[in-house]
Amino acid sequence: MNASFLHILKSKKELIPLVGIVSLAAVGALSFSAYSLFSKSDVIINKSGNPEPWETVDPTKPQKLLTINQKWKPVEELEQVKKLTK
Repeated sequence: MNASFLHILKSKKELIPLVGIVSLAAVGALSFSAYSLFSKSDVIINKSGNPEPWETVDPTKPQKLLTINQKWKPVEELEQVKKLTK
């Protein structure tokens, strides 16, 4: 399989840029997936361990790349609903 693939690339040199671009796109997609998996708070792998991981996000730490004048305060109605559901 590998030898035939290399043989095709040697005989048809116009496929080399296409293979390079597709490979680069695949590596980029995999690396962004891994980055999101390990660094983003909204990506969940194990829902049974912590079904609501967004509850543990620090509201004082900005989650966006650029945050201007962010002020956070809890919503009273939401806090009451949380107390009632737990």
